Parts: sequence; structure tokens; C-alpha cells
Amino acid sequence: MSRRALRRLRGEQRGQEGPGLGELGLGTDPGPERAREGGPPPAPGNRPRGPPRAAVSNRFELIPAEESEDEAAAGEERLSEQDPAGGSPEGSRDRSQQGAVTPSETHGDGQREGQEAEQPDRTLATSNKPRKKKKKRKTKKNSAGETVEDNDLEDIESLLERIEDPRLAPQSQGGVSTDSRPLLYVEHRNLNPENELKRYFGARAVLGDQRPRQRQRQYVRSMWLTAPKNTWPRYSKTGITMQLLDTRRGVQHFTFEHHREYQQVQFKFLDAVESMDPNNIVLLLQMNPYHVDSLLQLSDVCRMQEDQEMARDLIERALYSLECAFHPVFSLTSGSCRLDYRRPENRAFFLALFKHLMFLEKRGCPRTALEFCKLILSLDPEDDPLCVLLMIDFLSLRAREYSFLTRLFQEWESHRNLSQLPNFAFSVPLAYFLLSQQEERPELERSQARERAAQLIQLALIMFPSVLMPLLDHCSVQPDARVASHPFFGLNAQISQSPALNQLTSLYVGRTHALWKDPAVMAWLEPHAHEVLRMVDARDALVQEAEHKRKIRYQSAPRNIYRHIILSEMKEATAALPLEVTSQPVMGFDPLPPLDSIVSYTRPERTSHPSNESTLSLFFLSLLPNFNLQGDMRHDGDDEAGAAQDLNQGVNRLMAAMRDMLANIQFQEPPREDNPEGDGDWD
Repeated sequence: MSRRALRRLRGEQRGQEGPGLGELGLGTDPGPERAREGGPPPAPGNRPRGPPRAAVSNRFELIPAEESEDEAAAGEERLSEQDPAGGSPEGSRDRSQQGAVTPSETHGDGQREGQEAEQPDRTLATSNKPRKKKKKRKTKKNSAGETVEDNDLEDIESLLERIEDPRLAPQSQGGVSTDSRPLLYVEHRNLNPENELKRYFGARAVLGDQRPRQRQRQYVRSMWLTAPKNTWPRYSKTGITMQLLDTRRGVQHFTFEHHREYQQVQFKFLDAVESMDPNNIVLLLQMNPYHVDSLLQLSDVCRMQEDQEMARDLIERALYSLECAFHPVFSLTSGSCRLDYRRPENRAFFLALFKHLMFLEKRGCPRTALEFCKLILSLDPEDDPLCVLLMIDFLSLRAREYSFLTRLFQEWESHRNLSQLPNFAFSVPLAYFLLSQQEERPELERSQARERAAQLIQLALIMFPSVLMPLLDHCSVQPDARVASHPFFGLNAQISQSPALNQLTSLYVGRTHALWKDPAVMAWLEPHAHEVLRMVDARDALVQEAEHKRKIRYQSAPRNIYRHIILSEMKEATAALPLEVTSQPVMGFDPLPPLDSIVSYTRPERTSHPSNESTLSLFFLSLLPNFNLQGDMRHDGDDEAGAAQDLNQGVNRLMAAMRDMLANIQFQEPPREDNPEGDGDWD
């Protein structure tokens, strides 16, 4: 921040210091006299560089850049060393009016200004500049009449420098300062993947020649979730708004709303999806380039065609469209704003955030992906509709945010029972072990983390023994003879567990096995596996209790876990999905919608005219799952309604009879003569 802005924060302005215009001139003694006589000011662009400097009648021309003030401060230090007594008569008159300044204060100010000087050029010197600085250090009165002392001004300067300097900002990686923040606090700077890439590769490698192009984009709004691109269509209001429903216990509940125009586009989108032709979605996006569900669905199509760049671009455009519709008081960082996933209008925001998170993780930005994961969890931490708790541990380990993972486990274990999830059971002790390997931490803290890691990894192996052998297999590690031959970790442990538990363990192993490939981690895991086998052979009570829990719990997985597995696309877990999930169609814009959805508007049913259709065409139409003979036909009288109902039932019975007839048709082979020589005619 420039010194001019600092003066404004202090309540000062140029020209309020008291000296006349002559004292503002930079130069020798004739300068002030010429200023008082009203001499012509020099041109602003033709200022001499030497010590002689003509006075300027327009004081606003003397507001310099930061470098010019630093040069003046450097000359000020040299002047204080050469002439500590004061100098000109005007300076002594100013001191008699303002108060005496001791030599120690003069020397201290000279040192302070000399330390702030950054330019080596010290050719400019003035006899009036130091005394003006000294007057700023004196006691002043602001507009409210309160006195502001020197140390208060220094506190303001240090605070502003602390805000400006990103190195002095509170860091969240393993730092103690983050403990005072809310657990799901989201930092804006961590939502930008370019900031993370700059830390890895440098700003020059990330930005390249993008800076000149950004100045040409004047119509694009600055957003937190994504950076708008010049290649995107010009944004206009799409018909999506956000409303504040209510506020309960300091938590604000919001919802997205679709206006009538957007609802009509949504109906066209559903027709395009039912046509099973992606070109219809492309045509719809050409007319409505920021329709969110079309962007989500087309992104899945591009990803299946291995066009990852286009798929990611469509997701970012969907996020941009939704962020433009935010409510003024909706906050991404506070962690106190909620969205109900049961409302179809809100699901697009959850899904766009999750898919953007997946692209960020694949792009190599785990810290940014972790921040988006915290954002999704903060929108509905109780229900967790996308079950991001199954992946937040993985992102924390990849981003080396070990302290955040351990804090999440400590605060949520009592009411969320996180230790009963395989991912937390194994990732938390791994985080404690990695904390114990950080040499910059105190030895006492490292030893406590090491003990905590040993305790938790043994409990994890006892509770989920089916994880060890697949984990070693994915890491290409051959277990020793004792572990390989023992039935506790053998194949029986995987076969005997429930399908729901098998889905969780398969998901964890398939996602995080790369984090266990470190030889130091494997060397730490081996003795604890042997200790667990010793407890199994000794028939420890913990082993019996864990076996009892596995039999009672994990009978069936909730719907949000199935939704998470489908969105994650982990082949190890997808193969373990039950038939009732894999047999139904799954749409990328709304996978496995909640059974208790809150519907605000419904799609109108299509009208059909059965009188103009033949019996054969009606039969083929009846094969569709949403077939309705009457559709939206309206009848006024009760007799007509009853007749229409009887006709509908009669046609349905006819169609059912035709289905049975076609199902029971058996085709008989034509009679063939036993002539082996005639078989050659078929060649």
C-alpha cells in the first residue's frame, strides 16, 4: 500500500501540515522565496534530477510515487547526520510553533526513515522535509477529537503491512493459528488453483502471457469459484436466483429458484436427454449457453469421449453461472450457509462443485480440491448428500494438511463416529505418523503423535482386517509368511464381510493405495500387523468386540454412499454396487435423486391422441416406461371420465395380452430330410 493511502487512513491530507507553499518546494533557499513570490511552476514531466529544484505552486503535483518518497527519506537521513541542529530559519520558526524536538528524537526519526528507504540514489536533499516528518510523529487529533500517538500510528502501519504481505498471513498447513478458526472455514485464496500451481512451478510458468489478455476482458465479473475465460459466451441473466429461506441458530438456509423462462428451458433439456442424442443438448446450449444441467450432462459426454479439457471447461462455466446468481449475504467461507439437497434446484451446485473437485485432484491441485471439499461439506454437514467424508481424508493427506485431518477426527468422532468408516480408521493414524516424521516439530509433540498413530492403526487393523491384503497387493508388497498364512487377514476376511462394508473398503483401497507405497510407511505398518496377530491369537476382547460390530453394522449402505461411488467412478467400488443401483438409469445431472425430494414445479405431461394411432403403434408406444394412454386429455362430465377410464383399462388389458402372446410365441424349425450330402448346398 502506498504512503498516500496510509496518510488517508491516519486522517491526514497533503496541505494540512501547516507550512506554506514555499516549504513544499524541494531545493535550496531561493526555492521557497520563489514560491512565495508566485513564480511559474515547472512542467511535471521535466523535473531536474540534481539537488537544485524549483518550487511548485500546485501542491498536488508533489504527490510522488513510492520510490520518490523513499529517495526523499534517504536524503532526509543524510541531512539529519550533517545538520542535526535544524537548518533554516523557517525550520526554527516551525519548531517554535509546534514544540521542541529533542536531538534523540531527530536521530531516531532519521534512523527510521533511513531503514524504510529502498532506493540507493540519495542525491535529493531538503531542509524542510525532515521537519514535516517530525510533525507527523507528534500527537495529532482526529475528526472525533481523540489523540493518536506515535505507537498507534506504527500499529496501523504494521497491521496494513501484515495484511498486504501474504507471507505474514495466517498459514493453515500444520500451523497453530488455524485452530481458532471454524473447522470448515474456507479461504478464498485457496479456491484458485493457479495459486497452488504458482507455489509448485512459479508464477511465470503458470501465467505466461495471460496478463495482457486479462486487461481486455472488461465485461467479465471476478469470481471466487472459477476464473471466467474469454472464449465463453457473454453472460446474461439465465433465470436462476437464490433466496434466503430462514435463519436458525446463526445458520442461514438458502435455495436456488428457477424462473418461468428457465423452467421452459429445463423442460426442453429433459426432452433432449430422453432423445439419447447429445447433439440436441448442444443445440440447446447454443441458444442457452449457461443452462446448468445441460453443461453438466454434456461434460459427462465429453469426458466419456476423452475430451477432458472441454469437460472441465463446461463444469467451470456451470459454476460461473451459479455464482452469478448468489444471494448478497450468501458466504462461501463462513461455513454457516446451508443448501438443501432435496430441492432439485440446489443439486446442480453440489454436483458442479464435486465434479470440479475431481478435475482439480486429477490436475494435481490437492490443496484447492480440499478447499472445495470443505465447501461442499459446509453446505450440508449433517446429511452430507454426496458423502464427501469418504474422500476428505485422502485430499488432506495429499495436500499434507495432517493437522486438519486430525482435528476433524477429534471434533467429530464423538457425534459422527468417524472411526467406523474404513477411510478414517486408516488415514488418521497415517496422518499422525506423518506428523511424527516432521523434524521441525518439538520432540514431545512428535512422540505423542507416534504413540497415537500406533494405537489407532492397531484398532483399524482389528476392526477392518479385510483392508490389509488388498492394500499390500495394490502397493506391490509381498507380506511375510506369518501375515500371509494367518486366516485373520486371509481371503476369509474379505468373503465374510457384508457387501456394504466391501464397497467402503474397496473404495478406500482403490483411492488411497498410492499414499501407502512409501517404504517408511510400510516399515511402520509391519510391526503393528504382527502385534494385531498376537492379540488375535491371545483372544483379546477387542478382537471379539470388533467382530460383533461387523456382523451387526454395515447391513446396507445409505443412498449418499451409492451416489458418491457413482460420481467417483472408482472401478473397485463400482463393481461392488448392488443390482438395484446398477439396473436403473443414472443421469449425470442428477444421479440417484433423493426419495424425499421437495419438488417446487413439475414437468407437464405430454398430450396424446390415441384415436389417430393404430393398434400396432399403440403397442410399441406402450413399451415405453412413461406410456399413458390418456395423457392430458380433459373431460368435463363424470360419464365421459368413466368411459375414458374404461377405455384406458381395456386398451391396457389388450396390450398386456399382446405382450403375453409375443412372449409365448415359439418358432419351430422347418422339417429337414436326413440327407447328409445335401448339407453342402448351404456353403
